[in-house]
Amino acid sequence: MTDVAPLSRNARIYIAGHRGLVGSALWRRLSDRGFENLVGRPSAELDLRDARATAEFFDRTRPQVVIAAAALVGGIAANAARPTEFISDNVRIQVNLLDSAVSWGVERFLFFGSSCIYPKFADQPIREDSLLTGQLEESNQSYAVAKLAGVAHVQAIRRQHRLPYITVMPTNLYGPGDNFDLESGHFLPTMIRRFHQAVRDGASEVTCWGTGRPRRELMHVDDLAEACHFLLDCYDDYRPINVGIGRDMTIGEVADLVAATVGYRGKILWDPSKPDGTPQKLLDVHRLADLGWSAKIPLEEGIRTTYEWYREHGEARPE
Repeated sequence: MTDVAPLSRNARIYIAGHRGLVGSALWRRLSDRGFENLVGRPSAELDLRDARATAEFFDRTRPQVVIAAAALVGGIAANAARPTEFISDNVRIQVNLLDSAVSWGVERFLFFGSSCIYPKFADQPIREDSLLTGQLEESNQSYAVAKLAGVAHVQAIRRQHRLPYITVMPTNLYGPGDNFDLESGHFLPTMIRRFHQAVRDGASEVTCWGTGRPRRELMHVDDLAEACHFLLDCYDDYRPINVGIGRDMTIGEVADLVAATVGYRGKILWDPSKPDGTPQKLLDVHRLADLGWSAKIPLEEGIRTTYEWYREHGEARPE
């Protein structure tokens, strides 16, 4: 690990996926901190799966810093329905971004792994050195394999080209701009939508997937954006670094919290015929804490503001 200088406010920073959950939070964070030279392109204008288009974009814009927040993501249902796209699209996106970054002299690159690419039965809390030490969770294997390839790609670039590119391993995320689709979304935003619709329709029961017993760590995406800014300013290490809050709760407890936030007072039923996913995913965040950073947004507050965002923006979308 070597010293890196804090990001210059004049740096040209390309946020790939700047309209998504993570990318939009990073854009807000950096804009609020005085970074005025931010670059973003929607997927309709730039298909990052296209190597030639990606290289031409880098040639035109010449970013100095790249944050790779573009990816195909989704919950258990989406991963099960589209495993081919989850491996193919993600591998192509990250290969094209990393290859173009090296070719066009990008100085700093932040790649996102995920807590879900750790082994299914890793010791808890999960340390960064648990990567590749056991079997993956079957329900998201394609996504995990693609992301593991990206982690290895970053490490290869560091060895061969001596560039200070880094990998961040975020825990489960939520917040404004999340995907609330009942088929493709992650469990927290889909819970918000289910309970909201139950209140709206006067339903007396809501059924959630699985048993409710798995434990999950949940972090607001604005905390992740702050952590990424912090790490780009000071972190230079070949090892991925976990970003989380260091605490978890059962999915059943999360459901109770969402129901209370939304104002739902009916029954919560569980469908054990649906998969639970990994039993527990709690990240060991000691390395990040030792650097001087910790999350700030309490879960109750985060769910409340996310629900407010959904009521203002999400309901306008087709159901």
